[in-house]
Amino acid sequence: MKKISKILLLFVLTITLSTTINVKAATSKTVNNQAELKEALNDSNISTIILGSNIETTEKINIMRDVTIDGNNKTIKYVGKFGSSSSSDNTVWGGIYVLQIYKSNVTLKNIKLTGGNAGLLINGGHATFVGKIDVSGNGFGGIELGKGSGVTEAPTLTITDNAEIINTTESADKPTIWVPADTNGAVIEIGNTEFELNSGEELTLDEINELEESIENPETSDSLLLNIFFLSIFVILSSYAFNKILNKE
Repeated sequence: MKKISKILLLFVLTITLSTTINVKAATSKTVNNQAELKEALNDSNISTIILGSNIETTEKINIMRDVTIDGNNKTIKYVGKFGSSSSSDNTVWGGIYVLQIYKSNVTLKNIKLTGGNAGLLINGGHATFVGKIDVSGNGFGGIELGKGSGVTEAPTLTITDNAEIINTTESADKPTIWVPADTNGAVIEIGNTEFELNSGEELTLDEINELEESIENPETSDSLLLNIFFLSIFVILSSYAFNKILNKE
């Protein structure tokens, strides 16, 4: 009886371990082309998608669920057509974003999004940037924070401490970040500080950097407060000593 129990226990442990290994293996997947990327996005068991190669896509890639995309310093490039004229010119508006985050929480890491009307649309979703996020080479700008039809949630973008946004093709009519006129409540979060953007607002890289610089460094703040404290003590003691001298006279 004891022998049978031991065999059953070993069997259960083997099945459990095997299942655990399979679950862990399914949480990340490396993709190398458009079809594999779309397949991984449709698989809710995959929490992290890693780009193994640069990927060209002939259609906008929609992200409809919570996921992390580790670009692995690779590029997703849109190579399809634009507008009703099926133009190859990405300055012809066709509503083409290389990636669209739709009402989901998505982390993007070390990735370049290029070739579209815009690199990224945060459509009522929440994007978190980690590492280098390059949105150069898009026809109308880099990143749109908007609300599509039927979307009520405000779009939000978190720029982590080690994140760097790159846009070498920024110009007056191609901002790095913008909010369409019909969207309100869009938020950029930097260092746990939220900045609400106005409808129709546009941000250049310099303006984004200014926001980052405006965040008070806690270590600097602590040092400043400490200096003020000691200066106050010094002033009090000096005043006390001076009064003592006057009283003696």
